[in-house]
Amino acid sequence: MPLNLAVFRVRTLSAVVFAAIMLAGIIWNHWSFLALFLIIHTGCWWEYIRLTEQIEKITIHIWIQGGLLTSGTGILLFFCGHSYVPAGYALGANSILPFSLAGFLLIAAGILQKHTHITLRGAGRLGFGWLYISLSWGMMIGIQEFGLTQTSLAPWVLPLLLIISIWINDTMAYIVGSYIGKTPLSPISPKKTWEGTIGGALLAVVVVAFVAGFTLNIAWKYAIGLPAIAAVAGTFGDLLESKLKRMAGVKDSGMMMPGHGGFLDRFDSLLLATPIAWIFLQLFG
Repeated sequence: MPLNLAVFRVRTLSAVVFAAIMLAGIIWNHWSFLALFLIIHTGCWWEYIRLTEQIEKITIHIWIQGGLLTSGTGILLFFCGHSYVPAGYALGANSILPFSLAGFLLIAAGILQKHTHITLRGAGRLGFGWLYISLSWGMMIGIQEFGLTQTSLAPWVLPLLLIISIWINDTMAYIVGSYIGKTPLSPISPKKTWEGTIGGALLAVVVVAFVAGFTLNIAWKYAIGLPAIAAVAGTFGDLLESKLKRMAGVKDSGMMMPGHGGFLDRFDSLLLATPIAWIFLQLFG
């Protein structure tokens, strides 16, 4: 199949812009880090609600949507620690209650509207979004806080190590799968193979651990543990989002990045890898 130069240019340009925005938000300071993931959190929720509407064949009232996002923001902000205390206001400790209350009031108001109809299964799927999206991105803030308070590393090092591990694992899995992949990994994502998944994971762990451990002097438990989590949990995160899209009957979750899809398409692996990484740091950090 000949290379479509126009599509290739669009994909390359959007990937470069995306990477630049991500790096700037993560590295600049802790407030840009929080702002970046609040934006990502909002985009993921928007697309997740759209997928739920298509899966359950329902229309979710705008007040319910706002309530889900507002209460989810409270969950995310709960993980803000000692570095997020503007003017003496502890953002983490003092945000969960007002955001949750406001969110549930909006949800209740939306449910009471005349034409609102949400099945029990649809309500459960929407509630899962608090775990799938809000808790995950809250734990990403927690990983940054962990780096700031429990290690001598810059606070952005561990989050960036996890994110880069995801990117490298995806790239390695694609390359290995393209050359030797024969056995399909799952019917959910027929293009993925066991050979590509295992080979990509091993190569990603070796490459990231070597660079992080020898070149950047990052502790070996982080240099090996985080890319291993990224490879394993990230693969399951990719399959989970593929399953949601298949159930909704769509190719992409959104159109955030031309040629690359939406927020959930870009962060599906990270959404599942982040909570596992947070738990790993709490247990072994």
